[in-house]
Amino acid sequence: GDQSNTYPKGFRGGTCTMESGSLVIGYSGYFIPGDYEIPENANSAMSVPVLCGKIPAPGTLDVTIDLLYPESAREWPLAMRLAKMESGTSANSLLEVPSRVYESGTVTQGLRIGELGEYRLYLSGKDGNQGDFTLEIPITVGTQWYEDISQFWPMLVLIAAAIVFHIFRRL
Repeated sequence: GDQSNTYPKGFRGGTCTMESGSLVIGYSGYFIPGDYEIPENANSAMSVPVLCGKIPAPGTLDVTIDLLYPESAREWPLAMRLAKMESGTSANSLLEVPSRVYESGTVTQGLRIGELGEYRLYLSGKDGNQGDFTLEIPITVGTQWYEDISQFWPMLVLIAAAIVFHIFRRL
């Protein structure tokens, strides 16, 4: 039967789930800022989990893709490509990983992204019926001015309410 209902699409438990007509994946990423310097005595670099491909600034993004459904996808040769988007279309490829089989069901790749903008990570291949498919993972580098403010909206509402209360209390 169709087990894809087991994997709700969207964000769940630190992983984003995405699908094409042929494949359901879990996607997670860890970001290391471009200006971060690894200390000499460090065992590893400081990394920050990212929410569904939104990273705050240029840097290194370590991506993990779990092949969730169907399980037979672990036997399909899959290729990966990172492209920068311009005017909604794939302008140029920054990285291409040739087709290979991921028997473990896990695809990992480090991506060095040096500029703000919109990117797409494409995972493509042939499904169990030998039909071509491409799964598109959006990656946004940098945030819009209002995205940073939006996380503080409850505090802004409380401050506004306190000001209004103070004004009306004096009347």
